[in-house]
Amino acid sequence: MGIRRLQLPECVINIPSLSLWENVEQLAPYTGKNPVPENKKKYGCAYQKDKYSISGLTPIESTTVKPTRIMECPLQIEARVKNIRIPDHSPNFAIIETQAVHVHAHKEIIIEGNHIDPQKWSPLIYNFRHYFGLGNQLGKTFRSEI
Repeated sequence: MGIRRLQLPECVINIPSLSLWENVEQLAPYTGKNPVPENKKKYGCAYQKDKYSISGLTPIESTTVKPTRIMECPLQIEARVKNIRIPDHSPNFAIIETQAVHVHAHKEIIIEGNHIDPQKWSPLIYNFRHYFGLGNQLGKTFRSEI
């Protein structure tokens, strides 16, 4: 999602599972900005307005915010944008502060009513241009209820 788009007051944070890494990667060479910014042209980005058709993912309506959610993502967080900070040293990077207003979770990762089961949920992690899942559990905090 582009920084300019986050200047809208709402967003959805769609958190994919490991099985969606190829769908996410399908989006990598595209931008929703037209014309394509020079810094993105340098590494081969092209304009694509409809990223859902490129990725093979499905948009669904949100409950409390205007942006759509991604149906296939096991965790979807509808949020309000509270603050955007763009560092002086890195104008193409932003730190976004949001407030969650509604959380959707696929039923297969929920336990005990409204808790996410950490044994069943493994988010996709993008680490230095490579995709990973979580490793083995090392332990849990004293506050863990499950």
